Amino acid sequence: MEYEAVIQALRPGKHAHLVGIGGVSMCALAEVLYGAGVHVTGSDMKESAAVHHLRAVGIPVTIGHLAQNVTGADCVIRTAAVRDDNPEIAAAHEAGIPVYERAQVWGALMQKYRNAICIAGTHGKTTTTSMTTHIFMEAQVDPTVMIGGTLPLLGAGHRVGKGDTIILESCEYRNSFLSFSPTVAVILNVEADHLDFFKDLKDIQHSFRTFALQTPEETGVVVVNADDVGAMESVERIARQILTFGLQPTADVHCANLTYENNLPVFDIMYHGRLYAHVALRVPGQHNVYDALAAAAAAIALEIPGAAIEKGLGGFHGSERRFQYRGAYHGAQVYDDYAHHPSELHALLRAAKSLPYDRVICAFQPHTYTRTKALFDDFVRELKGADVILLAEIYAAREQNTIGISAKDVADQIPGSRYFATLQELTAYLREIAKPGDLILTVGAGDIYTVGEALVQEPEQI
Repeated sequence: MEYEAVIQALRPGKHAHLVGIGGVSMCALAEVLYGAGVHVTGSDMKESAAVHHLRAVGIPVTIGHLAQNVTGADCVIRTAAVRDDNPEIAAAHEAGIPVYERAQVWGALMQKYRNAICIAGTHGKTTTTSMTTHIFMEAQVDPTVMIGGTLPLLGAGHRVGKGDTIILESCEYRNSFLSFSPTVAVILNVEADHLDFFKDLKDIQHSFRTFALQTPEETGVVVVNADDVGAMESVERIARQILTFGLQPTADVHCANLTYENNLPVFDIMYHGRLYAHVALRVPGQHNVYDALAAAAAAIALEIPGAAIEKGLGGFHGSERRFQYRGAYHGAQVYDDYAHHPSELHALLRAAKSLPYDRVICAFQPHTYTRTKALFDDFVRELKGADVILLAEIYAAREQNTIGISAKDVADQIPGSRYFATLQELTAYLREIAKPGDLILTVGAGDIYTVGEALVQEPEQI
């Protein structure tokens, strides 16, 4: 795409107004622009830690979307969720102020970095981006980072560095990642998802193929999961350098001598048959082995030493809402996870069942009506991997329930499962059944995490 107009609108001294500035990606973008000498203002619908942080660094933020907020701006930047009928967007259009999508601006900003690592896939993006960040921080390359979740190492979901590398979590929804300009494009997996936007799996694969082709023809590298059929089909016969990763020795970057110590993976990372790094992960599950291999492959593509990969991956203890320990209740251990696709559920429950607990209790909140309907049978199959299955009502997110579907429909297909119309009822039931030896998982991309929070914050009954 043409970035020149965006670059000109974001020269030092220009005024950019960000609508929805409190979002994870927007907050990071605001700081990057501010650090580059752009006068940044923003608005959001509510106060938040991100808003307070932005004000603390010198960026004014208004609560509420008001037409007058865009006065004097040279350009307005919005998230994909902000529509044309938003008062600030409408006012910008009326005043002739250019309006850019957040992804377009990130794409333009990437032009000034020698290395742009964009990490995409149906699932695993946040963890892999976080692992990659750990590696590049260990290598002391001072990267700029944007992650779709909080990384304890950063104390945030973003970082503004002074080096020549930028690392971004890259989402396929509404083709937003096609605005990016990766020099290293990472494709973790390609499966059916976001079917409220994409027509089918072939449409999704076409989008990922286009993403891979955003890399420079001569120097770009596409890192792809050799064990994922959808990913490999997406990059079939493209004229780019392909670097594969996987569990099998046929992959360019693969693991060898995989063992488990205290239920955590330990393995060698091999590159073209040679030992490159020895890794002891601090997070469980085979899915995290794949994410670590992807992060290592991205680092290898940029000639990061094996020692930085070893230390970086060894120092990663997880991201927020990715098998995140919340606390204990009545002797049960409570963890929270963002899994909202059947493949993510499969990986999570497989990892959970490998741990030494008597029961795995999965409290799952489906995310969006369209995803629940499109992947209904897959959700039913994967949820059966838990010992106790509790279903919360579907989290609507951006949708209206025009389909007439409920999480009760899922529960009805799983013998022994229970459905709860409210999170309060689900929380109350967990209080009744929790006991020592239980692993309680609150799972989903909505507000199911509040159930775990409520459990562990309640004083223990003695």
